[in-house]
Amino acid sequence: MSGWLPTAPCTPAGCVGPARTAAAPFAVLRLAAVAALVLAGAAVVLSPLSGRVPAAVVRRWCRWIVRAAGVRVRITGAAAPAGGLLLVARHVSWLDVPLLAAVRPARMLAKSEVRRWPVAGPLAARGGALFIERDRPRALPDTVARVARALGGGAAVAVFPEGSTWCGRAHGTFRRAVFQAALDAGVPVQPVRLRYRSAWDGRAVSTVPAFVGEDTLLASVWRVASARGLVAEVEVCPAIPPGRHSDRRSLARAAQPDGDEGRALPKSL
Repeated sequence: MSGWLPTAPCTPAGCVGPARTAAAPFAVLRLAAVAALVLAGAAVVLSPLSGRVPAAVVRRWCRWIVRAAGVRVRITGAAAPAGGLLLVARHVSWLDVPLLAAVRPARMLAKSEVRRWPVAGPLAARGGALFIERDRPRALPDTVARVARALGGGAAVAVFPEGSTWCGRAHGTFRRAVFQAALDAGVPVQPVRLRYRSAWDGRAVSTVPAFVGEDTLLASVWRVASARGLVAEVEVCPAIPPGRHSDRRSLARAAQPDGDEGRALPKSL
């Protein structure tokens, strides 16, 4: 197996815990709302007549998708609204993608298989996703160079440096390669901490949104839509300015969050 293909030991059976569930008809309505929002967004983005969608609209749309799935969202902090920026976060769920875009719309670094997904593939390609062939280690330098060019051109690029999804209670190590792109482009790195919790027990990390192991996307989406009281916490951490770290190893270490300590949710949720 390639070093660019890290794997997590997390599995749905071993890691995903129980949750309070909503009635099936209510979950179906949530799925319908998510599908309607995704299709509406795809119709706009994929239309040959569409121009550049304002960032504020993209952020609001992404937040609506997460909220339509029944997940309340709490975002603290903010990313720079313009200029080259490498957004990095741990990877737990398919929800991570719209949550990062709700912070700042960005070009996603995605595995090449995503390009073939129905709806999501064309949508990602039209949105400027940078695809990586993870089973070809020799393609990695070219991928890093493409990311550096995008960053140098003033774009934000969003990356999950663990290289695999984890359940949220266990975590992987940030892989260093993509941080070289930020060094080469001379742009800041913005760590974003994503946590999923249950409103019934605000100190506990919820693994219900996890999309791990042999889990299917449909099964994961249904599990989220069926759950009650899920909350997504998005903490935009201070950006690491260019020049603070001279090598990708120390930059990756500085960007990687510490362990997720228990913390109660605010009463407003």
